[in-house]
Amino acid sequence: MAARMARRAARICDLAGSGFRTSKTCGNLRRYCSVHGSPETTPLTQPLAGLPKPVYATSTEHTHDTQVTTLSNGLKVTSQNKFGQFCTLGVFVDAGSRYEVSYKNGVSHFLEKLAFMSSSKYESRDHIMQELEKYGGIVDSQASRDTMVYAMSVESSGLETGISVLADAVLHPNLSPEEIDLAAQIIQFELESLRLRPDPEPLLTEMIHSAAYTDNTLGLPRFCPKENTKLIDRTEILNFMHNYYDPSRMVVAGVGMEHEDLVKMVQKHFLTTKPVWESDFDASLSKGVDHSISQYCGGIVTEDRDMANIAPGTPIPELAHIIVAMESCGHKEDDFIPFAVLNMMMGGGGSFSAGGPGKGMYTRLYLNVLNRFHWMYSATAMHHSYEDSGIFCIHASANPTMLKDLVEIIVKEFVNMTGRVEPMELRRAKTQLKSMLMMNLESRPIVFEDVGRQVLAMGHRKQPEEFCELIDRVTEEDIVRVANRMLRLKPSIAAMGDLRKLPDYDDIQSGLASKNGRLPRRFSLFRN
Repeated sequence: MAARMARRAARICDLAGSGFRTSKTCGNLRRYCSVHGSPETTPLTQPLAGLPKPVYATSTEHTHDTQVTTLSNGLKVTSQNKFGQFCTLGVFVDAGSRYEVSYKNGVSHFLEKLAFMSSSKYESRDHIMQELEKYGGIVDSQASRDTMVYAMSVESSGLETGISVLADAVLHPNLSPEEIDLAAQIIQFELESLRLRPDPEPLLTEMIHSAAYTDNTLGLPRFCPKENTKLIDRTEILNFMHNYYDPSRMVVAGVGMEHEDLVKMVQKHFLTTKPVWESDFDASLSKGVDHSISQYCGGIVTEDRDMANIAPGTPIPELAHIIVAMESCGHKEDDFIPFAVLNMMMGGGGSFSAGGPGKGMYTRLYLNVLNRFHWMYSATAMHHSYEDSGIFCIHASANPTMLKDLVEIIVKEFVNMTGRVEPMELRRAKTQLKSMLMMNLESRPIVFEDVGRQVLAMGHRKQPEEFCELIDRVTEEDIVRVANRMLRLKPSIAAMGDLRKLPDYDDIQSGLASKNGRLPRRFSLFRN
């Protein structure tokens, strides 16, 4: 035992003498052998002897810029390469509920539910999923007011299979009566679920668009009305697809693959066969394409509703909800960026939101509203922007007895947007907007959606660096200017809940036109 310890001590001393740092005990001494200034020590600026020479990364001319190719039939193919085992791909169609003016409202909603059902190559949705599961694939579809999206994520080795499935789902769906009946049932269940949700934001969003764009384009319902679930049939759906699923209105987008490979596969699967609406639909029945420009009207849509027991067994109290909105701008306009900065500057959230400055706790709706009025349940700024118009909203909620005070507070916040903008709050809003933009674009699905939507709308994609430069250029004067632009027009109001304390629309409009944002005072001999 003693001999083994002696050999170990000697070995440690040898290491110490050779210049290696050690804190082991050598005899009765505890030494740290850095051997400063020893001629045997290799400086950190020189490579160690006997080791391979390191190879450092160098900058190259290879970039991951977004590439766009327009095929012979007008179909655009766009992609951006991105490192990873999986890729995301899909089809964006310039179609949606805003184009249903000549159709039964709800066709887009049906198309969303019928996506990736049976098609000419695949007998059922299960068949599609079995093919994609070999490559870890998942699919999704979404219908919005101005865009239809068919999307999937698969392993890069399954790109060919993914393109085949995508092309068949978009161009050759069977749309059988059984599938249409199933879609109708799914939609009815979804509509009932929306009515039972404690958070009525999807319904309020529908209402505020209806108030802002009465019976035109963006004001048409995104969700299929319940009475139309039994009226929409295969002919109506094919009629819509015949007009709006034209190659010139479609973009095939991908993230995580070589552009040349994607173009070749799209040419193979999208251009070699005729779509179902050209073979199974009588073109003489076509209702044509609607080229209407959205018309902002302003107005009010309300729903007096008992929300006392909307969420039994939860701590959510009875609330009255209201959205006040003004017309902003479309996403192609120069003022889109100042409106985005204004949206971040207003911020907001729930009264129980947690977090520090990075979570928006220093935005105006927190400092001026939620932190000052304890009875306010939530107040959040939102900006909905489309190709030719947009609305800037503040959604707030409180106990129904405080509804009048709630409306006046929100009106004052709109009016105060035209006042002084502090340099610190503007810098904070711009920094937060750039941070959110760059962090979101670290996600492959979000990059995919950004690429597809931009190319569909403009034919090309602006890089995030360009958006950051535009954000940096926004000044205090820009914020005041776009705020004044909003307040020149009529407001749009959507309200839900116990609305007995809701002020008149004319009073809200007068408050927005005043310098202090106060609603007109009405005196009565009787208590309301």
